[in-house]
Amino acid sequence: MPYELVKVDLSEQTSRTPAHLALHPFGEVPVLVDGEVTLFESSAICLYLADRFPERGLAPPLGSPDRGPYLQWLLFAEVELDPVVLELYRDAQRPEAQRPDRSKQHRRLGEVLDVLDGRLGDREFAAGNSFTAADVVLASVLHWANTLELLDGRRRLFDSVMRHSRRPATRRAVSS
Repeated sequence: MPYELVKVDLSEQTSRTPAHLALHPFGEVPVLVDGEVTLFESSAICLYLADRFPERGLAPPLGSPDRGPYLQWLLFAEVELDPVVLELYRDAQRPEAQRPDRSKQHRRLGEVLDVLDGRLGDREFAAGNSFTAADVVLASVLHWANTLELLDGRRRLFDSVMRHSRRPATRRAVSS
């Protein structure tokens, strides 16, 4: 679908302007403005867009046996995977001497990645037989984890990130 991508430079504090804070109360990204609807939170945006444009096939229809797994894996990315990757990212930003012991977080990340790796196995998609918004959210967090070198030795998860990054829509969004 046509869209306008507005980039916000978080390092320049442009996200702290009254105009941006009116869209996102914490001055963060992403934010979606669709007519009268304004949303923040990545997963809410993905769920909304998948339901707003059902003809694009980004969500299994209500009543489909794939709907439950679709919701599960989308929320798994947000609730289980993202927080541990975020915590490890924040620690990586600190000087080496100020980094706490993160063996517990690395163990938890390993458990989460094991579950996801087991689900994906040789599957291309997290839920059903087609690409959904759950794959968008999972791939986004996995891409971030890969950037932090947290997917080392996880070939299938790395391959999943690479497949997603080659999708034309992904390439358009990141090159804009």
